[in-house]
Amino acid sequence: MASNKSSNQLVVPQAQAALNQMKMEAAQELGVQIPADGYYGNVSTREAGSLGGYITKKLVQIAEQQLSGGNGNFR
Repeated sequence: MASNKSSNQLVVPQAQAALNQMKMEAAQELGVQIPADGYYGNVSTREAGSLGGYITKKLVQIAEQQLSGGNGNFR
């Protein structure tokens, strides 16, 4: 019963492209294959966790830069 539709909904739907780009960059940097069909059931827990952790770390960095008035990405 594999579903390609995520149950998570973005607060800002316009951010989808930037988040997808961030996911691709994270996967490339970490050497994780993103499934072409969008089904992550065959991705190891370690790889999925690494991707999520990397993306979370980057989002926190961006938020900290924006809150401090710095020149953050995605501004």
